[in-house]
Parts: sequence; C-alpha cells; structure tokens
Amino acid sequence: MLVSCGVALRLSSRLRLLICTEQFFFFFLCLLARHHLEAAEYTVGDSDGWDTGINYLLWSNKYNFTVGDVLVFKYVQVQHNVYQVTEETYRSCDSSTGVTRTYNSGDDRVTLGEATSYWFICTISGHCQAGMRLAVSVANPSSDGGGATAAAPSPPEQGNGAAGGRMGWWWKAWMLCLSLCLLTLLNC
Repeated sequence: MLVSCGVALRLSSRLRLLICTEQFFFFFLCLLARHHLEAAEYTVGDSDGWDTGINYLLWSNKYNFTVGDVLVFKYVQVQHNVYQVTEETYRSCDSSTGVTRTYNSGDDRVTLGEATSYWFICTISGHCQAGMRLAVSVANPSSDGGGATAAAPSPPEQGNGAAGGRMGWWWKAWMLCLSLCLLTLLNC
C-alpha cells in the first residue's frame, strides 16, 4: 500500500511539474504576442478604400497611429497609386520632386516604423488636388494603449489630411492574458 502511495505521489508531482511548465510557456508566449497585440492594421478609407471622394482627414481623425501600426491601401490598380512623399509635395500635389517611395500593387501595406509624420498622395491626374491625399502623425506606443500623438500637419485650404484616435482593445486583451497567466501560475 505504501509503495503504491509513493508512486501516486511521484506521478502527481511529475504531473504538477508538467502542468506548471506548460503554464509558464503559455505565459511566455503571451508576452511574445504582446507586440502583435499592440500594432494595429488600418485599411485606409475603411471599406471605401483608397479612392476619390473620400475625406481622409475625417477618416484619419478616428485613429491614433503608433509605431508598428500598418496602413493598408486598397484600390483598383489601374485607377490609382500611392506615393509616399515629403510634406511639401503633399501640400503642392507636385510629384516631380519629394517622392520617397511608390506603391502600385492595389493592396499596399505600409508599416509605420518610427514616430514621425507620413504623407501619401495619389499621382493620377487631378486626384491629389481633389483630396486624395493622407497625412498621419505617428507616436511611440504608450503603456495606456493610447499613445500621445504629435500634432498632425495642418491640411492645405482644400483637400484632406490626417491625425489620430486609437481604439485601446489591445490593452484589454493584454491585461486579460496577463491576469489568466498569473492566476495559472499561482495555482502551481
């Protein structure tokens, strides 16, 4: 009887160790996933995409862009393009100078890699002048999930610009994950 009790105790402690180890790795994976929870992906223009007739200033005012976020430009390839430009080119809509990058796939992904301002225009004739341009100010992420944004460049008299307001869902997901992991570890 004592032998079987000792075997049961050993199996129980091994099983407990295995469970605690699995819980630790789950906790560790949650920590690694935090970065992905922080970064958000924004389809420029939401369901309307990158097109004429959209007020990109109103669109961008809904969000607070932070480092690591991704802008997705969706458009019909032969009808539009996306040029990342300097502020001067953004304001003048003259793409003969000041172009820093061009996109033309119709499904372009731009990672906002640093806390700065970014400017985008469509160079198809008349589109930029008609308001098909976007300016976003990107802030460093903050611990409260909101990130303070630098002031967005003021838009020209006509056309559209951009700035921020972020949904803090990732912070709630992160706190839930952390709470579950801590509860699990406390049970070991």
